[in-house]
Amino acid sequence: MTARADASGGMGEVYARLGVPRRINAAGTLTRLGGSLMEPAVLQAMAEAARCSVDLSELQSAASRVIARCTGAPAGIVTSGAAAGLTLATAACLAGWDVRRMAALPDTRGLPHRVLMARTHRNSYDHAVRLAGARIIDIGHNDRGTGAGVRGLEAWEIEAAADADTVACLFVATPQTLPDLPMVIETAHRLGLPVIVDSAAQLPPRENLRALVAAGADLVVFSGGKAIGGPQSSGILAGRRDLIGSALVQMMDMDVSPQTWSPSDLIDREALQGIPHHGIGRGFKVGKEEIVGLLTALERFVGRDEAALAQALEQRLRAMAQALAACPGLRAALVPADGAEQPLPLLHLHVQGSAHRLSQRLQGASVPVHLGERLAGQGVLILNPQTVAPEDDALLVRSLILACETPP
Repeated sequence: MTARADASGGMGEVYARLGVPRRINAAGTLTRLGGSLMEPAVLQAMAEAARCSVDLSELQSAASRVIARCTGAPAGIVTSGAAAGLTLATAACLAGWDVRRMAALPDTRGLPHRVLMARTHRNSYDHAVRLAGARIIDIGHNDRGTGAGVRGLEAWEIEAAADADTVACLFVATPQTLPDLPMVIETAHRLGLPVIVDSAAQLPPRENLRALVAAGADLVVFSGGKAIGGPQSSGILAGRRDLIGSALVQMMDMDVSPQTWSPSDLIDREALQGIPHHGIGRGFKVGKEEIVGLLTALERFVGRDEAALAQALEQRLRAMAQALAACPGLRAALVPADGAEQPLPLLHLHVQGSAHRLSQRLQGASVPVHLGERLAGQGVLILNPQTVAPEDDALLVRSLILACETPP
């Protein structure tokens, strides 16, 4: 392994000019560290997009066709991230084509506004749903999570909670929750409720792009700046054409003349009785550059050889593990890719002493290094190669050895 980058920022001159140190991100596609590393083809497409003017509604219509082809959904739009996609999905379920409701959001007084969600799915991204004006209703029990029992969410719990003020069910997809999805969809649809699936981080495997739509989800949210490799501030909302159209019109710039407005073909002008003003999603506008970049990345992601990628990453991790074999107080263990729960290989670094302290030393290095801290309480730091440039492997290893040799 050879390294061509150094502490002066040989790969990040633009950041050096701003006085911001570049970092080696071996923690994964985290938003706070800038998401994915975009491929040159994506950057080139964005640069080309930046040099022309287009009608954003026409561009989103074109995006819908690409997203539909890649996901199997009837329609889709590019959003400014997955959290924005959740807010827009919720707004679509709250308002439909009702212009008065669009104008009222997030004020839902007197309007149906309840969204059912298993209490075991609750997380800090709930803010994105409540931002639209929805009230999340906890359903089910946490018997599995607490070890108090073996039962998860059941159909009768959805049925008991649903009423005339309920507009949707929200499902957070993980390898652990996905077995419950068919039951949730069947029950919700029997009650006339759409199902929103938060699948922001469920790529890879690539099959999830189609599997969740094929399962019957009405709206599915994906992050564009993680495994897909698009701009960090991009996401995908895919699903039912009417709900996608409602989400789009609540996101678009609506400072338009009624006499000359030419809406996207995703928008049902007969159902839309009037032209709305700026909607709840106006602050989530997405630029032409992000739309084109995301679509370019999505098509490349769909055509990628996942097995070859995992094999290449595993070879790099084996080389790093071998180089770390003599590192004092550190034991590197390869965790191979193993299906949906572990779609990419990782390196578990078993730390003698405090894993948090070692992580802190790495982040204070001349070229700061970030590792995953999910298992730090158990003395393990996780090295995820997904966002590490191959030319940085040697520098990453040297930083780890130096940090381990440095007295606490």
